[in-house]
Amino acid sequence: MNIKNIVAVSGLSGLFKLVATKSNGLLVADVDTGKTKFCSVRQHQFTPMETVAIYTDDDTVEIAKVFQSMLDHQTTHPVPSASTVHKELQKYFEVIIPDYDRDRVFHSDMKKIIKWFTFLNERGYLTAPADENSEEE
Repeated sequence: MNIKNIVAVSGLSGLFKLVATKSNGLLVADVDTGKTKFCSVRQHQFTPMETVAIYTDDDTVEIAKVFQSMLDHQTTHPVPSASTVHKELQKYFEVIIPDYDRDRVFHSDMKKIIKWFTFLNERGYLTAPADENSEEE
């Protein structure tokens, strides 16, 4: 799973690959086209995928483990559409994260996780091995 340089940018749909950081913003690239764009910190907020976590009854579960659980359960419990009704999404999340906090994980969070999973899985980021070279440097 290689989500290290993937970033969500407020105000822009989809996920982006981090190219460079500057003191006043980030240079991000569209995952599909590779087209780069500068996003100012004055206009946008940035959420690196590796910092996202889901509330559980005890603590939190990082998004990489949630995505891995979704991959592991994909044959027995297919990933629902993000537009699925709330009850169905709750049933799905009970399978992939049995102890998720039902009071703090909202319907919009579930939809966002499913959209991110689908986006990254279609582009091979979830089945790709982690980039070991960047960890060694």
